[in-house]
Amino acid sequence: MGIREKRRITKLLESSDIEAVIHELRQYPAAKAINPLIGGLCSNNETVRWHAVTALGQVVADLAGHDMEAARIVMRRLMWSLNDESGGIGWGAPEAMGEIMACHDGLAEEYTHILVAYMREDGFYLELEQLQHGLMWGLARLALVKPELLNQKNAAVYLMPYLRSVDSTVRGLAAWTLGLLGSKQASEDIAKLIDDPVPLRLFLDRTFVTETVGGLAHKALANIAKES
Repeated sequence: MGIREKRRITKLLESSDIEAVIHELRQYPAAKAINPLIGGLCSNNETVRWHAVTALGQVVADLAGHDMEAARIVMRRLMWSLNDESGGIGWGAPEAMGEIMACHDGLAEEYTHILVAYMREDGFYLELEQLQHGLMWGLARLALVKPELLNQKNAAVYLMPYLRSVDSTVRGLAAWTLGLLGSKQASEDIAKLIDDPVPLRLFLDRTFVTETVGGLAHKALANIAKES
């Protein structure tokens, strides 16, 4: 793909209409759209960044439909970006991995354990709080559509310590995710966050929303009660 087309895709991600963005990106061969989208994960523009996450989910799922190994290469590339040896930081990689897995059953089956391992100190633990933001979001995204896969990997056990994070986004998303997983054992700790008023700006359901830690905790407890 030429420089002009890469710039066109980057510009496209600035659009407020993510559905139109995805429609246009699907006109490109999937393999050619990957690089500009991964580049978009590092953008300082939050619209570009989150639209890159969303579009990667669709584009990589489409790619997996006819070339599973090429889709695995994308997943491994995202994983490598989170490796200290890569020389980078991996901004946006956990979010993109969660979105891709939410969009494709086969990739979810293969890589859910990796997303869980990023929570574990005996696994591939992510120390930076900003990366933990992305990890919590990726786990929440996957939990929305495939909670059983996360429960098979005992994700709730590793999520519970994040309820005590000093970072408001991390503890809020951890609470919400535990609710999506129906984690009764987390109810008592989630309830401690009900009165937490800290506001959070999140990208949910393909749009930006403002929540509070307490609001996410309330939703989590409602989900857990529903499962009972």
